[in-house]
Amino acid sequence: MGGVRVPFWFVLPAVLGYAAVVLVPNIGGAVLSFTNWDGYTTAIDFVGFANFTRVLEDDNAVRAIGNTFLLTIVVSLGQNLLGLLLALGLHTKVKTRMVLRLIFFLPVVLTPIVVGYLWKYLLTPEGTVNQVLAAVGLENLQQDWLGNPNLALFSVCASIIWSGSGFSMVIYLAGLQAVPPELLEAAAIDGAGPIRSTISIVLPLINGAIVVNLLLAVLGNLKQFDSVFAMTNGGPAGSTETMATVVYKTAFLYLQYPSALAQGVVLTIVVGVIGFLQYRITQRKALA
Repeated sequence: MGGVRVPFWFVLPAVLGYAAVVLVPNIGGAVLSFTNWDGYTTAIDFVGFANFTRVLEDDNAVRAIGNTFLLTIVVSLGQNLLGLLLALGLHTKVKTRMVLRLIFFLPVVLTPIVVGYLWKYLLTPEGTVNQVLAAVGLENLQQDWLGNPNLALFSVCASIIWSGSGFSMVIYLAGLQAVPPELLEAAAIDGAGPIRSTISIVLPLINGAIVVNLLLAVLGNLKQFDSVFAMTNGGPAGSTETMATVVYKTAFLYLQYPSALAQGVVLTIVVGVIGFLQYRITQRKALA
């Protein structure tokens, strides 16, 4: 029994800290989402699902849910595709591969807020992107990238893909280390080209890395806030509003704490359900 108690005491401080800053606030917020608490007074009345009904009746919140799913799909696919291509390109004997890996990983080190403001500068009408287009004779492609409701969300997606693809690259590189070179050599002898070898041999063998990358990307982007807040703050006309930015504005701009708590509970449930389903599906594929 003594051998069991010793590890328990080492883990206990971390468990208590997690409970204090994560579990207790989340449980408390979930309980308050069923009340009319205004954040200031001690008067609290139970209102049932009224706050949740208000979320579903809010056109801005419903639109934000759609934007969140679209952003999650675009960024998760784009980040993983670019990360995989970078990993395949740098999983070679090129002398500069270590330097290139470092360069492509550097955006991951930057905080999302910094990345957001950097891309906001690049994508302004007078920014670097439009200047480069003008320099190469493509003035007709110049856009107000963040001011056009049809382009703003995809511009935000591009910045997130740029900043996150290096992280995906590292995970794919780790997966590629486990691919036996003998298999690729045998495939080459049999006449299989690089593309065929990648599709038929490499991708099935790095299935675990693909699963991890997709899971992390989906769960992370469903909660996307920082980049959107820095680049557009949900504009123009709500075209880049996400579930996380709606929760923030409802709580700290409109001071509607019960509605914000209900929105946060909905976001938590959505992330939890999608994460669980994604995990179950990938587990079944792994066991098949």
